Amino acid sequence: MPVIAVIDYDMGNLHSACKGLENAGATTKVTDSAQALEQADAIVLPGVGSFDPAVQHIRSRQLEGPIKAAIVSGKPFLGICLGLQILFDASEEGKEPGLGIIPGMVRRFRSEPGITIPHMGWNQLQIHQPESPLWQHLPSEPWVYFVHSYYVDPVKEDVKAATITHGSQTITAAIARDNLMAVQFHPEKSSTAGLQILSNFVQWVNQRRLVTIG
Repeated sequence: MPVIAVIDYDMGNLHSACKGLENAGATTKVTDSAQALEQADAIVLPGVGSFDPAVQHIRSRQLEGPIKAAIVSGKPFLGICLGLQILFDASEEGKEPGLGIIPGMVRRFRSEPGITIPHMGWNQLQIHQPESPLWQHLPSEPWVYFVHSYYVDPVKEDVKAATITHGSQTITAAIARDNLMAVQFHPEKSSTAGLQILSNFVQWVNQRRLVTIG
């Protein structure tokens, strides 16, 4: 069973994330320890709340370096919601620099007639990387659950793993680059599709772990 470190920085619903991963067959370890991140088979960075406090808490726990080192090492990494946004350079929500792992900005939805901000509820993914481990065994346009007022705007188009449409705006809903994956929606709140996505991640981690052991 793979051990997945779930980063605790006081900015996420850790219980829901852990429950979804455990239902998919993982052993979870909630931690803010750099050593635990290094020892785990994979890392999940959940997050709910505002950009500036999130990156401040990451840095106050001296986790920025270990997170970057884990991603560079090739360790499977999954960001969820705010855990996606803080991977970017900066956000219109605050003034703190992000982790700068993915080039790009976090932007606020434009106000327009007929859309609500925050974007809250179910929306359909348009898959851009069908070969990604996250999307296996899913329908072509799965429904997932969102709660957010800001969205990521990556510099490079090729990191976009999925998009959604909200009003007239098409925005990035997930990114993927090698071992790094992150989603704006909440898979733990996204019913069957969300649980399948978490299961896909756990299975991918386990396959990589068995190859390494072998």
